[in-house]
Amino acid sequence: MKAAIVNPYLDTLGGGERYTMSFAKVLADAGYQVDVQWKSEAIREKLEKRFGIKLSNISFKKDVLRGDGYDACFWVSDGSIPTLHARKNFLHFQIPFIDVNGKTLLNRMKLFRVNKIICNSFFTKTSIDSEYGVNSIVIYPPVDVATIKPKRKENVILSVGRFSQLTQAKHQDILVEVFKKFVKAGHTDWKLILAGGTEIGSEDMVKKLKKNTNKWPIEIIESPDYTKIVDLYGHAKLFWTAAGYGVDEEKFPKNVEHFGIALVEAMAAGCIPFAYNAGGHKEIIVSGKNGFLWRKKSEFLDDVNKIISDKKQLLGISEAAKIASRVYEYDRFENEVLDLL
Repeated sequence: MKAAIVNPYLDTLGGGERYTMSFAKVLADAGYQVDVQWKSEAIREKLEKRFGIKLSNISFKKDVLRGDGYDACFWVSDGSIPTLHARKNFLHFQIPFIDVNGKTLLNRMKLFRVNKIICNSFFTKTSIDSEYGVNSIVIYPPVDVATIKPKRKENVILSVGRFSQLTQAKHQDILVEVFKKFVKAGHTDWKLILAGGTEIGSEDMVKKLKKNTNKWPIEIIESPDYTKIVDLYGHAKLFWTAAGYGVDEEKFPKNVEHFGIALVEAMAAGCIPFAYNAGGHKEIIVSGKNGFLWRKKSEFLDDVNKIISDKKQLLGISEAAKIASRVYEYDRFENEVLDLL
């Protein structure tokens, strides 16, 4: 059996790319010969280092011919609908596209060749179903919760997210602003760590962040490998994210977090998450139970101050976060993918 995998964004090394390679790994482990469309085999090492996934049984080819001659094809859409030729075709949306003329006659004809449309969250599904006139299914991304463990916790606040000012800005600048107020309020024994991948065009942003955090207890870690990120999760007490801040998610759904893999990873390590109240975050966090959702920076800071001053509540929400993360374990993802086949 042969499977073709296509993701035009593979070298961005983001959450959608982890989803893609996890899908490929499930197929390879199930006995498929898996061919990933990419211009160079050199991408393998970058993917393995970033995601901690072994891809030795997966091939990279310049063209998989839209699945022609393959038993299965998994295709990540860039908003368009491809004409796929495999025996079974799966179209994946990791972005909630809107206003792309999704219901054209040509698109409807192409969709006859698609067995299932897969979304990474119900937030994404809502936009996709409306835009294309389809009924997609949701398979949440896999998170390696089994191997992400709490370690000796320190007064560390962690944020993990791509350093980017493009479509999905993570707004590390907002986190820096809030943290400075936190320190000025007397919490001088805490440290903020901003970790994330860099990409072409992000150099000025990182440079500005470094200048803005100079002489503050703030550390910026660029493009850490997966082992380093897991270690950071283990020691951090809190996890912060401002992805989606200030965005109207109904008008611009692609500009907020569509799911939040890093958020779930942090929860698996017992970090208490504080996430901006938009997009996929709302599917993961029950505010006040397994983490906190916030809209205003003042509300965000108040919740942080309350939780660190109440050790019993801190431990309780940390434990609830770990339990909630198990919903997204790799075995669940693997079983749902195999059910499609």
